[in-house]
Amino acid sequence: MKLTRRPRDPVATREAILEAASALLARAGPEGVSLSEVAQAAGVNRGTAYQHFETRENLIAATVEWASDKMFRAVFGDPATIGERQVENVDPADLTERLADFAMSNPELCRVWLLQVLASPDPAADPFWREYVGSIGRFAATDLAEPGVDAEVLSVIVLSGAFMWPVWAGAHAQDSEERGELARRFARECMRLSMYGSMQHARFPAIAERLAAKPVSPPR
Repeated sequence: MKLTRRPRDPVATREAILEAASALLARAGPEGVSLSEVAQAAGVNRGTAYQHFETRENLIAATVEWASDKMFRAVFGDPATIGERQVENVDPADLTERLADFAMSNPELCRVWLLQVLASPDPAADPFWREYVGSIGRFAATDLAEPGVDAEVLSVIVLSGAFMWPVWAGAHAQDSEERGELARRFARECMRLSMYGSMQHARFPAIAERLAAKPVSPPR
C-alpha cells in the first residue's frame, strides 16, 4: 500500500512561526530573535521558516503586522468595515473592555507590538495605532470631549497601561477567572479616568451609571 504524503498547510505553518516569533520577541527583544530559534520553537525546519520569511527583519516586521491585525479585529472589528464606524456611535466603555480583555489574554503579543510600534519612526504606518490614535483624535474634535485632548499622549498612556497590567495579573491572579476580574478592574478605572478627564461626563449618563455600580473587588 502506497502512503500518500500529507499536504502542508502553509497558512497554519505561517501562523505557528509568527506565534513562536512573538513569544521570542517578548522574551528576548529584536536582537534576540533568529529564524533558527523561531523555527525550532514553531516545530518546523529552518528551510520552511526561510520559505516564509527570508530575513530576520522580515520576520519581525511580519510579527508586528500580525499582532496589529489581531488587536484591530478584537478591539474594532473587521478592518474592511471600519470606514462605516462613526466615533459618536461607539461605546467607549465597551471598546475599553475589549482592549483590556484582549491584552489579558495575549500579554506577550501586545507587549511585542507596543515596544516595536512606539520605537518606530512612523507609528502611523501601523493599522491598529493609526485607528486607535485616530479615533481618539476624531472624538476629541467633537463636543463630547473636553477641550485640548492630546490624542497621541492619551493613546500611549492607555495602551501602555493596558499592555503592562497583565504583568501585574500574572503575579497576582491564580486562574483565568481572576485574570478576567483584573481585566475588568483595569477597564473600569481607565474608563473612570477618561470620564472625568478627557470626556464630557454629563454626555455619557449610561457610563456614569455603570461606574457608580459596585466595583470589582481586588483579590485578597
